Order: sequence, then structure tokens, then C-alpha cells
Amino acid sequence: MTVNTRRREELAEAIRQSGHVFLPGHEVTRLLDPAGEALASAPWKEFVASWSDLRPDTHMADGGRYRLRRHAVFGAAQGEPLIQGAHQPHYQTLHHNPLNGGQERWFEPVDPGIAAGAPLSRLLSGARAVFEMAEAAPPRWHVEVHQFRIEARPNAAGKPTPEGMHRDGVDFVLVTLIGRENVAGGVTGIRVDAQDGTLPGEASFTLENPLDTVLLDDRRVWHGVTPVVPIDPSRPGHRDVLVLTFARQAPRRA
Repeated sequence: MTVNTRRREELAEAIRQSGHVFLPGHEVTRLLDPAGEALASAPWKEFVASWSDLRPDTHMADGGRYRLRRHAVFGAAQGEPLIQGAHQPHYQTLHHNPLNGGQERWFEPVDPGIAAGAPLSRLLSGARAVFEMAEAAPPRWHVEVHQFRIEARPNAAGKPTPEGMHRDGVDFVLVTLIGRENVAGGVTGIRVDAQDGTLPGEASFTLENPLDTVLLDDRRVWHGVTPVVPIDPSRPGHRDVLVLTFARQAPRRA
């Protein structure tokens, strides 16, 4: 057994026991890209730069204009590689997203070069490996990729999760910080439901450095992020994250 395989098994066990696990960015790089070919190189710089080309989220029921994003969908049969699917809407029920759910939300697609690039591929395959160690692989995965930029302006805080503490309505979630610029706040809160003899729990932490990551079991874990505000009020700031959701089946329209 390799060191990386053993570490993935430890992460999977942490998810089974606690519902979530936090990984600092340097460990993500060591685990998923030990040769430094994807997450600490020119492809990574191109990946990060793509967050400056996101588009406004026009579906915000609170009228906010602080969220920019792009979206893509991947799928894989058991034991097969993840393949990008046709562009399609994102859907959550009102139960899981009482603010913006209950509707098909179309977002601009992830740039083809970014979707096919090495950084996203490493993060997708790495998350999948851990989740399939935490629980037997399903016949098919439905995976959604979300690029988010939350903008913080001098007179308007940015809200990473305007719906509050929530679950996404999937099986597993990866959240990775891409970068923060001139923002304070953005504290991640976790509340874990008891299940199968495990105890409930709460935790909070801040994704501060590139590739700081949390992996979680969305069926048990409620999660939310506090607003972000500019540190220097004379200029705007932003918080960039990548969210990957893994579901055993595509969301059902209510």
C-alpha cells in the first residue's frame, strides 16, 4: 500500500466517522499532485486565472449581484473515467435551497480548456477516490462543477451561502479555496447530524490558503460560510472557490 493510498483511506474513515475532513492546501498538493505537474505549475496558474472570467449569477432571489460563477456536469459509470456531459441546468429543490431552489438555473459553462485541464482532472479524480473509499461506488456518478467568485464591496458584503446553513441535496461535496483577495470573514461552519451510532458535532474553520479543502458527506453535514467584507474599504475584494458535488443520481425536479 502506498503512502497516498493509506492517506486516502484515513480521509475516508474520517468522513465515515465525522462526516467531514479538512485538508490544508500543501497536503492536497502532496496527495493529488506529488510531481507538481498540475496543482503547482503553469496549468494551475491558468486554472486560477479563469476565476477572473466568471459571469454574474442572475438567479439570486435576494437581488444580490455579488456572486459570479460557471458550471459544468460530468458523469461516470462504475470503474470508468469521468466524462464531461452536455451543458445543462443546475437544480436544487426548495427543501435544500429555500432561497434559490425549485427552478432550473442555467449558468455559463466552464471554459472547455479548464474543464479538460489537468488541475480540475486531479481534483475530480482525487475526490472521487476518497469518496469511493468512504462508501462503495454507485453504478453511476453525477458530478457537478461550480466555479464561484464572491465579491465584497465597500458598502456591500458578499455572501458565499446566502441560503444559510444548508445541505446541497447530493451525496458528497468537495470545496477548495482558489484564492482570497482583500477580504475578511468567510468562516466555514459545519453541523453534523448523528447517524448509525455516530455522534453529532459542530466545527468551524477558515479556508485561507490556495487549495485548502474540505470534503464532506452532504447527507449528514449542514454547512455554511459567513459573509466576506473588504479589509481595505477603499477597494473591492473577492473569495474564489471550486465546489464539486457527487451524487448517485441527477437531482429530481420537483
